[in-house]
Amino acid sequence: MAPRLFNTLWRVRQPLSPSANALVPRVLAPIESPQPSDPVLARTEELPPVSLDPATADEHVDRISRFRVLVMGRANAGKTTILQRICSTTDQPEIFNGEGQQLDAGVVRGSIARGYHDVGIELVFPTNPRFVFHDSCGFEAGSPEQFVQMKKFVMERAKTTKLDKRIHAIWFCIPLTDSHRMVTAAERKFFDECDTGHVPVIVLATKADSLELEAAQEFEDQGLHVEDGAEEAGLEEKIKNEHMAKLKGWLNKTKFPPCDYLSLTGMDEEGADCTPLLTCTANALGEGGLQQLLISTQQTNLGLCIEFAIMKTLKMCMNKKVGQIGHRVLSSILSKWFPYEYVSASMAR
Repeated sequence: MAPRLFNTLWRVRQPLSPSANALVPRVLAPIESPQPSDPVLARTEELPPVSLDPATADEHVDRISRFRVLVMGRANAGKTTILQRICSTTDQPEIFNGEGQQLDAGVVRGSIARGYHDVGIELVFPTNPRFVFHDSCGFEAGSPEQFVQMKKFVMERAKTTKLDKRIHAIWFCIPLTDSHRMVTAAERKFFDECDTGHVPVIVLATKADSLELEAAQEFEDQGLHVEDGAEEAGLEEKIKNEHMAKLKGWLNKTKFPPCDYLSLTGMDEEGADCTPLLTCTANALGEGGLQQLLISTQQTNLGLCIEFAIMKTLKMCMNKKVGQIGHRVLSSILSKWFPYEYVSASMAR
């Protein structure tokens, strides 16, 4: 983009708030509108009880400062690794309560070990504080109390009028390592009883890399020898497709089935490609503002920002006559697809 365009982008994008916990970036506002004097106001601003469909969310997305995800799945399903890759880090997340106060990680882990976990606890990685994650750990083990707590959390956070507390997506991690026990009774219960409304639930089939060992074992059991990697890769893909078909067959029969499925590979590697997960989630959110919130929050793939900016914004503008959309207005619209940090770096050059 031309330097003049980045000058405009910079003026309409605001830096992260210098508040004490530095978790809440200033809320985006129209060019001529003043910014709120206190960024914390964005965390408690409420709307009248209205239908929370995507169109309604689009009207108020500029007042939502962080993208919030509920991550579900049993222990060792690869949840933490996925979050680390999304936020480009190998560190553990910082932990906060619902009021934004940081908690001692050791104390929280001790509570979980004793069978108590508050799903309202916020997990935030310093490398990208605009992502907020919640972990449902506990109910998958079959605890009735944890299931009730988790269900209450989902129902409340899917419909809350406190904009910055609302969850925007649910990632449900199910490992492909145990084909005979792929879906537990507690997990099936979630899809039978939890209506998440307009909040999309995406099943992430994790640990698909382990199918390489299963493919090798199948060759050995048949007394065959792998002549080249392509043959084994083909069998691995076949096994993965069979597992995915089995998984979809079970969950699509539930009352509230997932909106999409995605198998993940290579998540154990630093710098793993998170583009499929981000794209899948953005598509599940539907058109408009929530997609912008997600794409501008992620910082792992600038190409994704450019792709969505072109496909969603410039494509729309192509039907307008020359001069109908001013340079400044177009810059403002495009800027919403990009992270603050990228626009800042562009100005520095």
